[in-house]
Amino acid sequence: MRGLDWPGLMKMGMGPERMGGLGLTPAMFWSLTPAELALMLGIEASVTAGMTRDRLAELAARYPDAPRPPGGNS
Repeated sequence: MRGLDWPGLMKMGMGPERMGGLGLTPAMFWSLTPAELALMLGIEASVTAGMTRDRLAELAARYPDAPRPPGGNS
């Protein structure tokens, strides 16, 4: 799995506009979703297929919901 280049993304997002950055404050940068940041940077977002029924069934079998305790609300 390929990791994200956080130092590079931070430089582009929070770097000054005169140096090619977006000039975002740290709070603004960290409140963005990766898709929003990619859009602002002009990076083509990768499109993946949605979840299939088979994959959902596989995940549900692997990670079943825990039964609620009798009389419990949580």
